[in-house]
Amino acid sequence: MMTKISFIGAGSLKFTFQLVRDILTFPLLEDSEICLMDRDAERLDFSRQMVEKIIVAGNYPTKLTTTLSKEEALDGADVVLCTILSGGVDTWRYDIEIPKKYGVDINVGDTRGPSGIFRFLRTLPKMQEIIRDMETLCPNAVMLNYTNPMAMLCGALQRTSRVKVVGLCHSVQITAKMLARWIGAPIEEINYTCAGINHLAWFLDFKWQGVDAYPLISELVRDSPEIYKEEIVRNEMFLALGYYVTESSGHNSEYNWWFRKRPDLIKKYCTDGSGWNPGEYAFILKEYLETEKTWKEKEKAQLEKKLEAKDLQRGFEYAASIINSLKGGEPFLFNGNVPNKGFVSNLPVGACVEVPVLVDQVGFHPVDVGSLPLQCAMLTNLNSCIEEMAIHAALEGNPEKIFQAISHDPLTASVLSLAEIREMTNEMFEQNHEYLPQFIHLRD
Repeated sequence: MMTKISFIGAGSLKFTFQLVRDILTFPLLEDSEICLMDRDAERLDFSRQMVEKIIVAGNYPTKLTTTLSKEEALDGADVVLCTILSGGVDTWRYDIEIPKKYGVDINVGDTRGPSGIFRFLRTLPKMQEIIRDMETLCPNAVMLNYTNPMAMLCGALQRTSRVKVVGLCHSVQITAKMLARWIGAPIEEINYTCAGINHLAWFLDFKWQGVDAYPLISELVRDSPEIYKEEIVRNEMFLALGYYVTESSGHNSEYNWWFRKRPDLIKKYCTDGSGWNPGEYAFILKEYLETEKTWKEKEKAQLEKKLEAKDLQRGFEYAASIINSLKGGEPFLFNGNVPNKGFVSNLPVGACVEVPVLVDQVGFHPVDVGSLPLQCAMLTNLNSCIEEMAIHAALEGNPEKIFQAISHDPLTASVLSLAEIREMTNEMFEQNHEYLPQFIHLRD
């Protein structure tokens, strides 16, 4: 029977191209129905043309459908890939610009902290609509979610629906490849265990041909200026805490107290690095504003290029391998975002954690990794508890709990007083009021 794989938010053009390309590299999946759905008809049409190119170039027997209807896309789906964004740049830019007024300097703002929490509050109702439709139209389907903020969205959905929701990110495998490159090891010879929460997971071990590679990494971070500068924030965290953390320096500079609370520290740690995102203010916002001017021309140019065999080779995202395993292919081990049923013993029970997961035709089998090292658990646990409070606040419609969650955010608390945090939170509620009908405004 044909497998129906539905993309909700297929206007995420690069991502859709990569995921479809990867899916069709598996013989079990090449005759699937790929259904693309987006509310933006223009972006959806670009996505359709790109996928058609893949199908033609690979001579795949794939059925391609497109729709503006979420319900049509979900009807009878076996797997749902979610890559939505609630509101455009003109909406979410205030998640970054309002905190900046108060002295909270944000780099990306899509995961946690005041920016991530308000993105979560706006996005959750849209995700809940998708899940409710799945409960009716494809109750046995699996949702593979790529939408941020990963932990809060997945955590909210996982505790309110019987639909299987697993969150996917690429920070683990990208970091593993980076560390392997630093020590000169082929990634095929690397084994590791990584666990924590999304964007704040830790490589509990990292081995090259079965031998601990951490001493090599430590030596390079200390002695190589080029490697140190490539990830200054993460390297400083590694030197202090002894374990390497996932996601870029820019992201991680937002999740703690150490790097963004003063202009001199931002300059020293967050603007002088050489990695793809050292941590400058509003990095992703600036990128999106530039992309808004140029995306059509770039996509048209991509459509004019002929796809070569190398363009059809599988990439490093997890989704395609997961779907192949669910449909009877080889079992696959990946890092996924799942409810914590004791898999990480010193993180909150029920919270969304990122741990190794084995998937096969039967389903998902998360791995018990025990406890995080205490020096890592302290920071991770705090951020996880903040996310838990934000989830409860969103499900209850309780704005006071949002204020309390933001009050404990490490970066925010290192810069602002409680009174200032309340004022900032009130302003963010006011800016977002049309997206949050379940909330009343905070009291002065």
